[in-house]
Amino acid sequence: MKTKRVFLLTAALTMVACQVVKEPVQEGGDSYKNPETKVVQIGDEYKTGSFMVKFKTVPSEEELGAILAEEGVCAVEPLFVSFKGKEELERKFGLDRWYNVILDEDTNLHRIIRATASLESVSIAEYECIPQKASDCIAYPAFENETTKAVSGGFNDPMLGDQWSYSNMGSSAFSNSCAKGADVNVKDVWRRITCGDPEIIVAVVDEGVKYTHPDLADNMWTNPGEIAGNGIDDDGNGFIDDIHGYNFAANGPVSWDQFRYDKNSRRYVGDSGHGTHCAGTIAAVNNNSKGVCGIAGGSGKKDGVKIMSCQIFSGETSGSSARAIKYAADMGASVISCSYGFNTPFVSDNGYIRSVGSAEIDAIHYFEASKNNSVLDGNIAVFAAGNDNHNYAHYPGAFYDIISVSAFGPDFLPTYYTNYGPGCNICAPGGEYYHGVNDKSAILSTLISEHPSYDSDYGYMQGTSMACPHVTGVVALGLSYAKQLGKHYTVHEFKQLIMSSVDDIDQRIGSMQKKSYAYYQPDLELAPYYHQMGTGAIDAWRLMMNIEGVPTSTATIGRQQWIDLTPVFGTASTSLTYLSIEVPSDTANSLGLQTVTAANDETHPALMSNGNLALIQFGRLYINPSKMGSGKFIIHAVGGGDHIGGGDNPPGGMEVVREFSVIARDTEGGNGNGGWL
Repeated sequence: MKTKRVFLLTAALTMVACQVVKEPVQEGGDSYKNPETKVVQIGDEYKTGSFMVKFKTVPSEEELGAILAEEGVCAVEPLFVSFKGKEELERKFGLDRWYNVILDEDTNLHRIIRATASLESVSIAEYECIPQKASDCIAYPAFENETTKAVSGGFNDPMLGDQWSYSNMGSSAFSNSCAKGADVNVKDVWRRITCGDPEIIVAVVDEGVKYTHPDLADNMWTNPGEIAGNGIDDDGNGFIDDIHGYNFAANGPVSWDQFRYDKNSRRYVGDSGHGTHCAGTIAAVNNNSKGVCGIAGGSGKKDGVKIMSCQIFSGETSGSSARAIKYAADMGASVISCSYGFNTPFVSDNGYIRSVGSAEIDAIHYFEASKNNSVLDGNIAVFAAGNDNHNYAHYPGAFYDIISVSAFGPDFLPTYYTNYGPGCNICAPGGEYYHGVNDKSAILSTLISEHPSYDSDYGYMQGTSMACPHVTGVVALGLSYAKQLGKHYTVHEFKQLIMSSVDDIDQRIGSMQKKSYAYYQPDLELAPYYHQMGTGAIDAWRLMMNIEGVPTSTATIGRQQWIDLTPVFGTASTSLTYLSIEVPSDTANSLGLQTVTAANDETHPALMSNGNLALIQFGRLYINPSKMGSGKFIIHAVGGGDHIGGGDNPPGGMEVVREFSVIARDTEGGNGNGGWL
């Protein structure tokens, strides 16, 4: 047997070769599912060479020794590396009480866990479960050519025209059933509001991010206290050579090129570019005449958000996602993008998780309580909901206070693979291959050219893994804009803004019985997804307006309609006297309002502004947009009279000036806001 040892302050965990078990072991019955037990299993695959234990209080040497004395235990080590200045927060969330127990080969894991759980000093004994990527990790390479030279969104990135998930005009080049507006509506945010902020750091908890990628290098976070390649922990944070993040699977620098050819599957296994693909959606460098765009990738002036690589998958091995999340908190990340989960149905029960806890949840709560930006009193965690077409989200996204993302395709309908229902909070573009056109119905982003199957730094993937970074990117944009405006929120308040910054997907789902595919996939019955895709589809423009505090309604393109102004002026909307409407030229151009016409009304005559005719009548704004887009109006009115008082004027009322935002979409609605949330 190996020499036993106890490490109280070790910085790095010992790497142990271990067998992976793919089915829950029935030894001891289903006791691990009982909320009363101290044994926790959050996934259906786990390592057999180690497990985790949480003590009720910081353990003494005697209490650690009680575990070490068990036959087959060779080491007991702290699970988390303590970070200077964060000791109080670590204690608050119990991270100082978590330890990793390493076993000799052929040791009976289940016996040791049960024995450990029986100790009075132990609060939790947890299987070290293996995270699963929320994607099939199949990628199709993309190459720049003459068909990808279309420029949109005001940027010169040659492949932006193929990123339908940012601005979808309904082109049949992406899908036989492509729907206008099936996107995150970021185009007008880039043009008029924000493109990102380098002080906002986003940690990608995933495969390693290719930090030398030509479309990512300028937006990679760099540890200012570390010197590359010298094998020294220069900044004393417990991690050696963590220049752009850290590899928690191999306990070393970030990597992305560990793969091998598997003769049985006739595929390369290992690193797939999954983390690099997610990172590109968040923050590929914009307006650099290269490849693709990222949602918060800046304007080409080094003003994009920064990407930190917190690597938990490396080749065919995995590392501790809990440790990676704590690292992100300690090194300054404001958002974590987590396109992984644990495949076990019963953990969707919040009562189970809340009653017994887990290292993962403690680390997430520690992350969200760590203040790493000037906008929030903490940070935001975003998770993929999972790809098993289950009617619930997978853990950790299933936990009640964590944002979990489901996926829709270019047809603005749920994808065949997405999880939905309880625990799924919001949805975003995830892509879907089987629409009968080409790979373009999936999500285009950055890839790793080192992979033998790609030979390109760009390509297509699908999954809630791809939906998750869309929400993350929009959140990063929102934090960038809030910082610009000097706004401050609690984490809870900002989550409420995110959850309410959505477009209604239920109207689309409810109007159809099923969706059909060109090949391979059977028809998808849509009824189970109605009201089960969270609050709706994330909308970047709407989040910016929520941050500004500007009311937003949605209009249908190509239709004359009235927009209720009650959200703008309250119940006073019908009693005000309206003086003028300012229609900025960029709003008119974005919404296609140049030909708006309206009949005069005796009480509220038609109002002219910037060559666009608009009408307010009985507290409603007349509008007839001809293009998809977003824009703001400024409405001038008088309360308490028919003119503004003061000066030499006869007694009059007070001027009331309010901004109002409209999103024009290709949708039919039955109420004042066009049927959208």
